[in-house]
Amino acid sequence: MTDPQFKTWQSIQDEVLRRIHAREWPPGADIPNEADLAREFGCARATVNRALRALAEAGMIERRRKAGTRVALHPVSRATVDIPVIRQEVAALGKTYDYRRLSHAQAVPPTNVAQRLCPDAPCTALHVTALHLASGVPFVFEDRWINLDTAPAAATQDFVTTNANEWLLAHVPYTHGEIRLSAEAASEDEARVLRTDPGAPLFVMERLTWDHGRPVTLARLCYAPGHKIVTHLGTAP
Repeated sequence: MTDPQFKTWQSIQDEVLRRIHAREWPPGADIPNEADLAREFGCARATVNRALRALAEAGMIERRRKAGTRVALHPVSRATVDIPVIRQEVAALGKTYDYRRLSHAQAVPPTNVAQRLCPDAPCTALHVTALHLASGVPFVFEDRWINLDTAPAAATQDFVTTNANEWLLAHVPYTHGEIRLSAEAASEDEARVLRTDPGAPLFVMERLTWDHGRPVTLARLCYAPGHKIVTHLGTAP
């Protein structure tokens, strides 16, 4: 096969997916090696390698040194979630971003926070609350705790002009995290900040990030009523 359509790694990825979905290569089946696929597609072996790496990262195939490549027994597309930058979320809506820090203090985390932010021993923490606005309208109420044992440089930041979300992404590495999504009724404090009624339905995201074995920050983000979240899924057979 030397069709010019198979010259990019994306086109090869699409063809491999087609064969998996059509059960030409059923779950568990071995896939031809890179050299054979390169000859079939009439392209460089590196191009095939790039396509197969992407499919392995997506969970569609399994690659093992010396054992070759095969279709995953339960091939699915894995969803990945990036930490959003609220400024960019607002800009994507065609609105003007603004930010107001509401409170800032070192404090002892309450029990429910300490259990997640410092599970092994008491920690020093910075508590920051803030309001993110879209064209002057409340968009997100942020309630954040930062583990200063993991991110000591945060203690020198007042977060008046730079929000903690963007500062942490730029200055503190993280290796993995946990995200919890829920629909909750607005508390009196949340309703006051978001200019809505107590009990109004809010979309709430709680995000805990880690740097290897050390928790970095726990953030609770309450979006104003009416917020919609849009994501994209890959296809599964």
